[in-house]
Amino acid sequence: MATDTYTERLVLKPEDTHRLANLCGHLNEHIQQIEESLALKIKHRGNTFQLSGSEEAVRDASRVLDTLYQATDEATISPNTVHLTLKESGMSNAPGLASEPARDEDRPVLIKTPLGSIKPRGRHQRDYVNNIRDQDINFGIGPAGTGKTYLAVACAVEALLQDRIQRVLLVRPAVEAGEKLGFLPGDLAQKIDPYLRPLYDALYEMLGFEKVSRLIDKNVIEVAPLAYMRGRTLNGSFIILDESQNTTISQMKMFLTRIGFGSRAVITGDVTQIDLPKGTRSGLVHVIKVLEDMPGIGFTHFDSRDVVRHALVQRIVEAYDRYDQATTIKSLNQQEQQNLNERDR
Repeated sequence: MATDTYTERLVLKPEDTHRLANLCGHLNEHIQQIEESLALKIKHRGNTFQLSGSEEAVRDASRVLDTLYQATDEATISPNTVHLTLKESGMSNAPGLASEPARDEDRPVLIKTPLGSIKPRGRHQRDYVNNIRDQDINFGIGPAGTGKTYLAVACAVEALLQDRIQRVLLVRPAVEAGEKLGFLPGDLAQKIDPYLRPLYDALYEMLGFEKVSRLIDKNVIEVAPLAYMRGRTLNGSFIILDESQNTTISQMKMFLTRIGFGSRAVITGDVTQIDLPKGTRSGLVHVIKVLEDMPGIGFTHFDSRDVVRHALVQRIVEAYDRYDQATTIKSLNQQEQQNLNERDR
């Protein structure tokens, strides 16, 4: 049954041709991005916009357009700005996905760092940051581009500056995605350095290159392969284990038992991107089953709607999910048919 089309007129004030051009983008690319994301039609003449679609989509688009127009007073709008504004408003960024209404219990969250404040986008990011602040051990699990590592580093920087911890440890398993560490130049620390680059980049953005370098020299910030953690007990530390899907079961257990008094740990990973040797079980996949219901441990599961990179990244993640589901169903059907054939013999 066809859905009734709802139409609303929106007038953006003050009328300013430069700001309106900034809002609409080159060849109306920003308007088209909102239309595609929310499955509605937008027509405009000057500062008067006509929105047509479902009542919910029209209401959402009206709010997004108003938010973006206010931003044009101080900044240049880009497709990424539009993408993040849609996320921040708690809406879907692809046709066919239901919007995510705001909840009364959602707490406003802001992470303050020396070079600017960071605002989590969407429900899962807010829950993730609140969990990190409330729980001693937290897991952030989901696809690339959902902000798992970046927000964990931001929370670590905030805790360090507020003197709630004495040091920050950034840890990653030394598992290569198709490359061999032995062929890279330098000692083990230098070999592992490229794999820790996302953590460095986040620190530089929040603290600045010179301050990060000084803190590393003073061992206030330590970057280390997971293998270096064995035998240590870490008190008063904020420890981030990144790419944890590439830990073995014994490595994950070893890491979790390193945590001492006054410490906080965040473990991030994507169970769809495991680079362990064939037949080796992921410590992240295992620990979800072992600890997910344990009090005092937080789990935040991200999905494609939480992706805050280029809009195509979300669509790519969704395409892989659909393919994996179809492949699984096909495999199960083939197995069931094979069982029926064997039964008939």
